[in-house]
Amino acid sequence: MEMRTLGQGLKVSKIGFGCMGLSFSYNKTSPISHADAVALLRKAVELGVTHFDTAEVYGPYVNEELVGEALAPFKGEVTIGTKFGFNIQPGRTPIMQGMDSRPEQIRKVAEESCRRLGVETLDLFYQHRVDPAVPIEDVAGTVGDLIREGKVRHFGLSEASAETIRRAHAVQPVTALQSEYSLWTRDVEAEILPTLEELGIGFVPFSPLGKGFLTGAIGADAKFGEGDIRNTIPRFTPDAIRHNAALVDLLAEIGRDVSATPGQIALAWLMAQKPWIVPIPGTSKVHRLEENTASAQIVLSAADIARIEEAAGKVQIEGERYPPALMKQAQK
Repeated sequence: MEMRTLGQGLKVSKIGFGCMGLSFSYNKTSPISHADAVALLRKAVELGVTHFDTAEVYGPYVNEELVGEALAPFKGEVTIGTKFGFNIQPGRTPIMQGMDSRPEQIRKVAEESCRRLGVETLDLFYQHRVDPAVPIEDVAGTVGDLIREGKVRHFGLSEASAETIRRAHAVQPVTALQSEYSLWTRDVEAEILPTLEELGIGFVPFSPLGKGFLTGAIGADAKFGEGDIRNTIPRFTPDAIRHNAALVDLLAEIGRDVSATPGQIALAWLMAQKPWIVPIPGTSKVHRLEENTASAQIVLSAADIARIEEAAGKVQIEGERYPPALMKQAQK
């Protein structure tokens, strides 16, 4: 698979793998088994994926353990991004617990994440959400110290504003920002993408398929299992799904012309935006993994992209991308 470079020289596959859904936020009724999840991650490596994304809060903790076990045979061949910043307490969700990016907590998480992942050095260490109680300069400085000590290779931010990115980057160069970006979530285009381009920072979009919506597999009568985060997201109400289906219809129409699925067109469009964008779609199904990775081979023409832009511009997306509590945490 073609490789791309995130800021500060981190080379990764053109498309990565978001591991969260293998153990967190999605269906608890019929989850993927541990053995199947390990096999899926190893299949991703076989298909050319070299970058995997996890976090201590996914589970919590179990997702890092899963990723560490699955990728143990590929040390030196793959990179892993993980995250700090939530105040994790048993029995409470991260939304209710708030943030914790105190320097001592960052150091503690780095040590524990290394242990769970089975590595001596973290490839990419993100602040998961901006902590209003801790100056971003202190956060960046602490991660910078960890980099100099050899415990971390690269510093990342997630859902941070342009101002926060600039302040952090002035203390410790940022390698990557992770925020939501897709054809139905384009907030980052106004300020964030220009800031990243100016500063030479890579971008790792999560939910590049709109939490599955842009694949075309979710209709207005969709039922999500127990514990599935989409049960709480305004964009997944039946009325919103019916309204937003016009965007999927557009992707399907363009896909028919190039023998691609709606999801593949959505991913190809995203990768065509900038050469330093590396989306991390997640899945628990082998056929979806194969579909997603194959999108890295699709080259959209200028006419295709113009057609997508023109048609997408006529679709007014209905519903927020997060429930209110999570929206408050974004882009601080």
